[in-house]
Amino acid sequence: MTKHEIVMTAFKVWGRKLYLDTSLSELARELGVSKTALYRHFENKQALLDAMCRHFFDDYAAFIKPAYERSVRAEDKAEGFMLMVRAITEYYVRNMDAFVFSRVYIYGGREKTNIGAELKCRGIDMGRISMMDDCAYPSLLQLVFTTLMFGEAYFYKYAYASGEVPPGKAVQTMVDAVEEKITRGLGLRPEQVEAMDFDNLERLVLEESPAKIEDDGLLRAVAGAVAEAGPWKASMEMVAQRSGLSKSGLYAHFKSKKDMLIQLFLTEINRIISYANSVTRNSEEPLEQLYLTVMTVAFYFKSRPDFLYAIDWIKVRRLNLGDAVPLRVYRLFADIKIDALHLCTEDGAGDDAKYTVSRWILFLIVNTLIHWPHWKRTYKGEEDRDVLQSCGALFRGGKELDIPNTSIRRLFRFIVVGLQGFKI
Repeated sequence: MTKHEIVMTAFKVWGRKLYLDTSLSELARELGVSKTALYRHFENKQALLDAMCRHFFDDYAAFIKPAYERSVRAEDKAEGFMLMVRAITEYYVRNMDAFVFSRVYIYGGREKTNIGAELKCRGIDMGRISMMDDCAYPSLLQLVFTTLMFGEAYFYKYAYASGEVPPGKAVQTMVDAVEEKITRGLGLRPEQVEAMDFDNLERLVLEESPAKIEDDGLLRAVAGAVAEAGPWKASMEMVAQRSGLSKSGLYAHFKSKKDMLIQLFLTEINRIISYANSVTRNSEEPLEQLYLTVMTVAFYFKSRPDFLYAIDWIKVRRLNLGDAVPLRVYRLFADIKIDALHLCTEDGAGDDAKYTVSRWILFLIVNTLIHWPHWKRTYKGEEDRDVLQSCGALFRGGKELDIPNTSIRRLFRFIVVGLQGFKI
């Protein structure tokens, strides 16, 4: 048994549970050795995770470096950038273990890795090929990368959930699909967006403020506990402490911790649906309805940042909420009469797959809001660790996010027309 074998097995074993459980005992059983044998190679679990991180960046950089070198030489910066997008997409499509590790541990972990620095020390300076505007939020780079990650997650969920290595044709099809979505969005024309009266539409959203929705102090205590510890570590004790009830008193409201989480998510989802429906009925124009829906969903999350922070797009999918309610929230987008919202990649696919475009839109909204405080503070030059702590405190404290409407407009433009709608 070598260090390399241990590292590669850890990717598979811990990746199965999305790194919620990183048990050395389970890893030892998979390898057919004692737990003590692992300590001959790694001092502790963190040392192994650090080795996995180094392996990921070494392998990732080696794969995308040829595309990077072509990209920096390209006369057309946009074309050079798309070379990198295609290379990154292909890497993750071909390497499910790397995708899961990066999504959960690198990009989703509480201790953020300086990804740019890790790549730069391996000869890849993303600043040289990025033609994106870092001063605007969300940056186009963020929207592109979020779309790329969503496409890969969809690919593994519906096409290659078994973890088998996909054939070259499937890889190429997926890379093309991601590039199409990034380049053209829903495929509408930029001039259609230019003609929209955003100020008036935003006024309609404010008139139906979610503040009018009756608040539930107990569910807010649940949301605060989940925001602090995550869906799987939040305990009944934490909720009891926040709500002022005893733990036994909570059981008068919730049958179990699982029931508590389900009630939180179903209640909030139904409130979002009610709020969005009350706003979108003010227009019969499909493109306006789409913006009103995007804005109302974003505005609701802005007003309830503790619930926004509680959402983890990998872990929440494992909550058994039942099929009806998740599909109802996706219908907010799918019922709008824009052809591209009804695209399905496979004939005969179930309802869960048919709402792929709606899932992408909701994923973009959440990603844009959740990264706003981090971007805002980083842009002011604060220390990264302090930034993360202050961002977490903001979400958990329930203070409304101050992200401007111009950022939601920018997000909407990307959804509708992709990069073709921006001057790059």
